[in-house]
Amino acid sequence: MSLKNITVKQSKPFAIHFGNAHDFTVDGLTLDDHRRDGVHVNGPASHGVIRRVSGVSHDDPVALNAWEWKNYAPSYGPIHDVLVEDVTGAPEGVPAANAIRLLPGVKRFDDGTTLACPLENITLRRITDIREFKLYDQPNLELGRDKDFSIGVGTLKNIRFEDLVFNRPGVIELHANTDGLAIQNVRLTFPITPDYHLLAIGPKSQTYKYGRSDDPSRWAEIFSPDLDCTVRSLSVSGVRTRDSQTDLPIERVVNVIEEKLNPDYPNTTPKGGTGKGIWIR
Repeated sequence: MSLKNITVKQSKPFAIHFGNAHDFTVDGLTLDDHRRDGVHVNGPASHGVIRRVSGVSHDDPVALNAWEWKNYAPSYGPIHDVLVEDVTGAPEGVPAANAIRLLPGVKRFDDGTTLACPLENITLRRITDIREFKLYDQPNLELGRDKDFSIGVGTLKNIRFEDLVFNRPGVIELHANTDGLAIQNVRLTFPITPDYHLLAIGPKSQTYKYGRSDDPSRWAEIFSPDLDCTVRSLSVSGVRTRDSQTDLPIERVVNVIEEKLNPDYPNTTPKGGTGKGIWIR
């Protein structure tokens, strides 16, 4: 399958959506005030190239979802051997999502059978002004997070980030069991603060208030703050700030998260949790 030089404007469905695809190429996608994902790939999928994606999208310009919310997925399964390159976020000051998602997990079907949905051998390179790389577990909030969720946080293996440019703050958020993650040649051209880290390992917590309700019994947790994840074989090199000739030390690049329950919830949010990131160095 090959798609080339496409412009999608103000569309509510995903611009390009497919699953169960192998030996595919998407080369050239311009998003013009697009309302959903740009290139959205469901597993199983393999041996693909996604390149030259740019423009304004209010959801993820690129999403590789091996596991997926059941109201969106035509199929489920492993995604491996995919190259994503030359992706550019929206211009400065233009409202947009500016995010790339990699979503592993374990699918449980209605009959109780399960299917592992890992991502393996994925390279993302020459990516500019993406605000968030979303490599984290996220139950299905739309259908009720207790009705559609991955069995555990999912698995990533041999994921590579190369030649990234951040002209504004951005982060790689990782909440998956990971064996092999490489980050190489990253330029941070914005002024970094003392608490800034490029890579966050561990769970997230965020409270969703349905209809901005003031009733905490109607609130829901968006992510999976009680689940641990373990990361092995992490390598980081060439992460530098503007005009610097030396790499940032690893402690300035990586932040390992341990969630805590919020004792003041629901007066303040989020609720927090008990999960943590585990980095095997």
